[in-house]
Amino acid sequence: MADIQIGKVTHYYDKIHVAVVKLTDKLSTGDKVKVVKGDNEFTDVVGSMQINKEDVSSAKAGEEVAIMLSKAAKEGSIVYKTD
Repeated sequence: MADIQIGKVTHYYDKIHVAVVKLTDKLSTGDKVKVVKGDNEFTDVVGSMQINKEDVSSAKAGEEVAIMLSKAAKEGSIVYKTD
């Protein structure tokens, strides 16, 4: 499967390692994502996800979700679903 763009980081909370992502496609917990901004990129697995501080297991295009990441994601980073 090729990488599929699923959203963009609109905010990153440094102290708690959480990125807010505006989705352009669906995302579920357990999905593997790649976060890219310029030459910086890393992959991670979505372990937990929230919408309006409520835990959810999936979200669809148009929603803003908060996901915990293992590394810092800069605002404007593009998020891809990968395999």
